[in-house]
Amino acid sequence: MTDEITPEEREVVARQLGRPPRALRAVAHRCPCGQPDVVQTSPRLEDGTPFPTLYYLTCPRASAAASRLESAGRMREWQAHLGIDPELAAGYRAAHEAYLAERDALGELPTRNTAGGMPDRVKCLHALAAHALAAGPGVNPVGDRAVAEMGEWWANGPCAQEERS
Repeated sequence: MTDEITPEEREVVARQLGRPPRALRAVAHRCPCGQPDVVQTSPRLEDGTPFPTLYYLTCPRASAAASRLESAGRMREWQAHLGIDPELAAGYRAAHEAYLAERDALGELPTRNTAGGMPDRVKCLHALAAHALAAGPGVNPVGDRAVAEMGEWWANGPCAQEERS
């Protein structure tokens, strides 16, 4: 799901990231707290530089949860599973193709790379979780695993509070 981003949401994303967002197109997923937690970006930055990350995890709590999984060795573990589980590998390859199709619909890039290491590697759980949240369950099996293990990052309420004057 993608929703056109409002100026207020653009401000929320900037607070989440601690900097102005680049190549921002839309909100791709909303946290249960109501704020954006995944945004969709353009295939090229404003200066024309290729930017292959279509979905970007913006919520700092979700990002911290993904980082904890990476630190716990989940990338290595799930990378190993790709080599021994043909169904997982096929699902991950299909996720890569779906990702490319979505990105190419917005503008083709010279690279066939996608975020997170798809289709053969597991290298960034942040990107894979962002794709899984944006695409919905069942599209990216490794991203689905990451989201399932990230816990309820939203449980303490919105991560980006409005700035007080």
